[in-house]
Amino acid sequence: MFNENLSQTAQQLVKNCNTGKEAQGLKQLYADNCISAEAVAMPGMENREIQGVQAIQGKHDWWNSAHEVHSQNANGPFMHGDDKFSVVFDMDITNKETGDRQKMQEVGMYTVDTQGKIVREEFFYSS
Repeated sequence: MFNENLSQTAQQLVKNCNTGKEAQGLKQLYADNCISAEAVAMPGMENREIQGVQAIQGKHDWWNSAHEVHSQNANGPFMHGDDKFSVVFDMDITNKETGDRQKMQEVGMYTVDTQGKIVREEFFYSS
């Protein structure tokens, strides 16, 4: 029903997220020049968007160093058309600097090229 490359990429991303293999997913599933767009600029970021797998890895490294992750779960994927899918992420985290613990949820929307590589990711947060 959906593009096979899209489906395989979407399923593998969810599997990687749920098994702690996000770094492996960046190497396998992302285009070198992928764009990552946050809803708001993260601390230390000038812009909401960054480009390139190394920059995205740096964002992951920042997140992991700034937060203690008690649990996380990726739900989906939810397919859309020939080139997009979304994943709902549920997390229980503690900010290491403030000690504040919170449960949060975000939606990641991914755009995939015809080769099955993620070329754009966008994140949406609840208010």
